[in-house]
Amino acid sequence: MLLHVVSQLAKQNLRLLVLGRKHMLQQSFRWRKDEIEKVQRQASCFFADNISEDDPFLLYATLHSGNHCKFITKDLMRDHKACLPDPKTQRLFFKWQQGHQLAIINIVPGSKITFQPNLSYDTVVQTTGDSWHIPYDEDLVERYSCEVPNKWLCLHRKT
Repeated sequence: MLLHVVSQLAKQNLRLLVLGRKHMLQQSFRWRKDEIEKVQRQASCFFADNISEDDPFLLYATLHSGNHCKFITKDLMRDHKACLPDPKTQRLFFKWQQGHQLAIINIVPGSKITFQPNLSYDTVVQTTGDSWHIPYDEDLVERYSCEVPNKWLCLHRKT
């Protein structure tokens, strides 16, 4: 799957950085050496030590690359958000993540990968004057930054 994603993005002449761990360089049932070599020809790669956390490298590289930079990972970054000191900072991280993390919604080998588009609006409670727009999901499961709410409740204060 990594090679498929990298190949599709490389065809768009995007600058790519693949962050992983050194075990990916060894032939295994999950990582084929020839595929990793193809990835290395199409993207810049950084392989951290196997025991290291790769998420901080991902976050730093994305932030350092500028506001236009996007990142792809299956990780929802919940642990990183939870480590932030206060709700305001956690909210800021959530908004940043929502605008920069791409989520793959459809991948079929040999065909185009579909990404969930980054939204131009915030998918948390919004207010304008005496109106509130509240996203909700009927199953009451917490949404994460890459997930779009199914429904919106619109409230307006009577005057």
